[in-house]
Amino acid sequence: MTIDPVCNTPILQLKGAAAVRIHEGHLHYFHEPECARTFDRDPGRYARTEGRTFTVGVMGSASGDLPDEQRQTAYRLGQAVAERKLGLITGACPGYPYEASRGFKSVGGLSIGISPALSEQEHLDRYNSPNDLFDMIIFTGSGLMGREVINIRSSDVIVIIGGHSGTLGEFSIAYDEGKLIGVLEGTGGITKILPDIVRQIQKSTGSRIVTHADPRTLVDLLIETYIHSHFQKPSVFVG
Repeated sequence: MTIDPVCNTPILQLKGAAAVRIHEGHLHYFHEPECARTFDRDPGRYARTEGRTFTVGVMGSASGDLPDEQRQTAYRLGQAVAERKLGLITGACPGYPYEASRGFKSVGGLSIGISPALSEQEHLDRYNSPNDLFDMIIFTGSGLMGREVINIRSSDVIVIIGGHSGTLGEFSIAYDEGKLIGVLEGTGGITKILPDIVRQIQKSTGSRIVTHADPRTLVDLLIETYIHSHFQKPSVFVG
């Protein structure tokens, strides 16, 4: 259950909410469209400082030849997420996700890493992954492939940057489960072939893909798409 911040009506099923807003990084659900319009006129009056943070999952290349230009793009992506006071979820791994985490923490906010390891020691030694830049690391013990499912399901929207086979797996999970997916154009890897893959799949899952080359613009487009339509997609919800 969540509560409409304007009329205090309980909302038992999120897919039945009339509207959603993201204010100061927090999700607010509304019982009626008029409540959302009232909120929009004076968010400071109704917004709650507590509540769930809207999270962006950044998935991308963790190894290989990663050009400095694309590392900077990932860094700016992290900054864009933090500037909007959203939460960041990554695989707590090197490469582009790490660069996004660096950019995120340069601004500040809640950064969560989802580790494939059983423990911090295994995270460092077996997976050669960083343990800094994260406010919280969740040690899944599920290995690389198992970790991907938790990454995707814990994120409200997904952003793909570069990427190899592991990122393709994350994309496939996100697409199959109806997630809203952002693709950073011009970052190489699987981002060059994702449109063709979707055309070949010929499967309607409720997923939507938003593309742009500028990280800040992409984040804004994802937020706009989510609050105006995607939060009501039945495939986003279980049951």
